[in-house]
Amino acid sequence: MRKTPLATISMLAVSVLLLSGCSGDSSAEADAADGDWPEAITLSLVPSTEGEDLAEALDPLTSYLSDNLGIDVEGVVANDYAATVEALGADQADVVITDAGSLYNAVEQHDAELILRDVRFGATSYAAVGYTNNPDTYCDDEPVMATYDAAGTEMAYCNGLETAGDVATGDGPVGTEALENIDAGTEIALQAATSPAGYQYPVVAMQDAGIDVDNDITQVPVEGNNNAVLAVHNDDAEISFGYWDARDSIVEEAPDAAENVVAFTYTEMIPNGGVAAANTLPDDLVAELTTLMDDYAGSSDEAADVMYDLVGLSDWTAETGEEEIARYGEILEMFAN
Repeated sequence: MRKTPLATISMLAVSVLLLSGCSGDSSAEADAADGDWPEAITLSLVPSTEGEDLAEALDPLTSYLSDNLGIDVEGVVANDYAATVEALGADQADVVITDAGSLYNAVEQHDAELILRDVRFGATSYAAVGYTNNPDTYCDDEPVMATYDAAGTEMAYCNGLETAGDVATGDGPVGTEALENIDAGTEIALQAATSPAGYQYPVVAMQDAGIDVDNDITQVPVEGNNNAVLAVHNDDAEISFGYWDARDSIVEEAPDAAENVVAFTYTEMIPNGGVAAANTLPDDLVAELTTLMDDYAGSSDEAADVMYDLVGLSDWTAETGEEEIARYGEILEMFAN
């Protein structure tokens, strides 16, 4: 079975790793080696849609795959992302649509193959953004206005993150040296320790800048990216962190946040999730499945709408960026305890 290699990283000691079993048995692997296609496969995902509309939301995707593969494709809803990996390991799912951490676990624990990455607004990854209400301290230049194209909103950036008048790109890392300007006791709004953009990647960036986040700063706990930005806007914290560009979540209630809450640093890029396939599936089936899912969003206007409504994506891509998933595993390991 061809398998996309990931960097060898020690297994994470977090709850998502306490998953059952190994995927597949010897007979299933033999079937895969022989190229025999199963009569049906199961796809596990955590949908954005809830309640009565769920079956309706799943049906267009699974019907598209069933019709084009010539086998039954059943969609199964997982309670959370970790459950998709559990389903894969327990042979209850053959394909999973899941987040970056669960992709890493699926590959490392169950020898799954990473076949697709999620695309949101044209990107397969995003930076955590450092926001401040004190540009005099954290900006080496005057803030400039650039357009956050997803919302069509002009917002303020400094330290060369974006070019004045252009469409913002959100590409990091940029401006991380500004974190060295953090003084002892500075109030910094941080989200839950499980948040990649609101905690994990920013903490790593601050540590790399020589900041002891346990002793050098005053942590201001917040829940959600909107509250992280509001903390800076309302002067409850001098710095906060969130996804790119979380300011859009509050500009309706606080229009001045687009200019007064300044983005001054981008961390290294955080990977979107994607799709992984069990190593028991035949190579040619996985190849055809990959192509079909890669083409799905562009197959019709309805498919694009279904994909966005179902899993909040604009597309999938076969450019899997294995190194970003491996790095995400390293980041998770840092916060395992």
